[in-house]
Amino acid sequence: MAAEGLILAGGACVAGKRADARRNEESLLDAAAAVFVAAGVEAPVRDIAAKAGVGMGTIYRHFPTRADLIIAVYRHQVEACAAAGPALLGSSSTPYVALGRWISLFVDFLVTKHGLAAALQSDQAGFEALHAYFLDRLVPVCGQLLDAAATAGLIRGDVEPLTLMRGVGNLCIGAETDVRYDARKMVELLIAGLRVQP
Repeated sequence: MAAEGLILAGGACVAGKRADARRNEESLLDAAAAVFVAAGVEAPVRDIAAKAGVGMGTIYRHFPTRADLIIAVYRHQVEACAAAGPALLGSSSTPYVALGRWISLFVDFLVTKHGLAAALQSDQAGFEALHAYFLDRLVPVCGQLLDAAATAGLIRGDVEPLTLMRGVGNLCIGAETDVRYDARKMVELLIAGLRVQP
């Protein structure tokens, strides 16, 4: 992955990346995520470069291997998912609507996540570290959305965030092997089942 600092003439290092460099990398990661969702993590790098509007050399300069790129997309999407929870609570008509929108983003993330283990191959420690990072960042956000919807009397109050996230994850698995399987529809049914009947 790209280094976190910038090396200036004379060898001085500036902490963090320039704002424009960060924006360019985020645009590249957004493009890679979109391609991964549409075509899987084995999609050609040229497709990602075309989507991002950059040359293939730019991608390889930032991410020398496919595993580097997949891991960076994974972390980028975890952060986007984590940030989206509070934003959706603030902008949606109800906490239940916010929960549904967030779960939809989570489904997109899970589609990209498939293939991560294969990309890391034998790096079990690396995979476990990413999984722990995923749990640390997203379980509290899911919990906040569930709590808000339950407090508003819109959903049942006995759903644990990790249980819901596992349920959503399990419903997304079939999409890998059956093009007729609509994971999003199944997840919508699951979320609808949380509602408190009037």
